[in-house]
Amino acid sequence: MDDSAVYDARTELVDFVVEVFWDVPDRAFVDRLLSDEVAVPDQRVNDALDEGFDALGEFVETNRGRDLDDVHEELEVEYTRVFVGPRPPVLPHESYYREDTDYLGQGLADVEASYAAAGWKPPEDYAEENDFVAVELAFLRWIIGRQATGAEEAFGYERVFLDEHLTTWVDDFVDDVLAETDHDLFRAAALVLRGLVEFEDELVAQMAR
Repeated sequence: MDDSAVYDARTELVDFVVEVFWDVPDRAFVDRLLSDEVAVPDQRVNDALDEGFDALGEFVETNRGRDLDDVHEELEVEYTRVFVGPRPPVLPHESYYREDTDYLGQGLADVEASYAAAGWKPPEDYAEENDFVAVELAFLRWIIGRQATGAEEAFGYERVFLDEHLTTWVDDFVDDVLAETDHDLFRAAALVLRGLVEFEDELVAQMAR
């Protein structure tokens, strides 16, 4: 796989997780999944990604041929139950999982400082605080895009962001998602997120030396 294909694959993984977690997955995205327009690697990547791809395959096989409105309604009900509430069992925010800061307190400011240091501003279309999982992944996607254009300093920004933010809470978040839902799509996205962070951590360890 050439460098361009690797960057494309990394971006597609980020986009998949963002699509599932930033809000109720929209109908067009679900339609693409069920139309087999999303390809997964033929070769093993890491355990979490492999498990995530298997769960995604289960989602596609279970729902292929069903009425799209019915599938979407089930996703909306489950997303709301797990992530919105009232009293949702899972809160996809870094500062909720950090023991060294208050929920939406100083930890949120620290995340925003990391964005600012790299010269990135969160998009306004995410109606959540800036330590929300989809916002952090949007930042990661931007960093990957910068790397693809040859910006070597972007590997350093990613190294810091992984060490100080994503790797500090993603495993606990994924564990909570897996404990709280049996829905294959949300389980797939959680596992892909874990595998993605693991993959990025290993990749940047080689590049940011």
